[in-house]
Amino acid sequence: MAAVLEKIKVTPLPAACGAEITGVDLTQELSAPTVAAIRQAWHDHIVLVFRGQEITEEQQLRFASYFGSLGRRKEAMFREELQSRNQGTKQVNPNILLVSNIKEKGEPIGAFGEGEMWFHIDSGYAEKPYNYTFLYALELPSTGGNTQFSNMYKAYDALPADLKIRLAGKKALHIHEYERSAKVELRDDLSKSAHFFHPVFSTHAETGRKSLFVDRLMTARIEGLPKEENESLLEQLYEIGERPEFIYEHKWQLGDFVMWDNRCAIHARTWFPPEERRLLRRCAIEGAPIHE
Repeated sequence: MAAVLEKIKVTPLPAACGAEITGVDLTQELSAPTVAAIRQAWHDHIVLVFRGQEITEEQQLRFASYFGSLGRRKEAMFREELQSRNQGTKQVNPNILLVSNIKEKGEPIGAFGEGEMWFHIDSGYAEKPYNYTFLYALELPSTGGNTQFSNMYKAYDALPADLKIRLAGKKALHIHEYERSAKVELRDDLSKSAHFFHPVFSTHAETGRKSLFVDRLMTARIEGLPKEENESLLEQLYEIGERPEFIYEHKWQLGDFVMWDNRCAIHARTWFPPEERRLLRRCAIEGAPIHE
């Protein structure tokens, strides 16, 4: 039986973004008013946390589909020698990515599994980055592996006025080659790397709010600026986007289901013991071109 609207409780978290949702059973089909209430909470808080869920892959995908068309994994965008890094042996559904360090018979079951991961935007290297991402915790290490989310509305608001003027209308190169904590070495020929140029500032299609649309892992340069100026400006933007006062750090518990708006948040992963198993199941919603 579907959860009813009256059961939903939205509790803002004591951080720059994030709210915990209670009163919703994600194993059940949801009514339109319930979905609308969740969507509004999402617009208000950017990151939503559901604790203590026990959901199957099918139930996760059904819930995600209330918010748009399911996103497919994007390994086809990468050159052949990189595609295998996203093709875990247990990833049989093209709409599911297993974020895991687990190997079976020497082969990874998923992708992006080990260690720290810098702040990034999911599929920011694509023409249409995912709108939303959903992550469900199945196995966790004893410590670490937390996910940090930064509120990029607040980052944009914190930019100096002269910087907003200087970067208005500018686009930045987003590029990815499966690095987790290192920049891509830029080459003259970008055609061999998954990449796209997006506006430095983005206007959210539903809330109408502006956010800073750059991240340390994938944003490599701003169009039309010399190298030294590029590096200085980007470092300034990274620093503003990663300020502690803009961040909510999620400490995972088994059964946690976390969903975030990929258009106005960047996220990162903290280090965890590499010998300990970690498995989270991800799905996403396809997006649209980014506009200033």
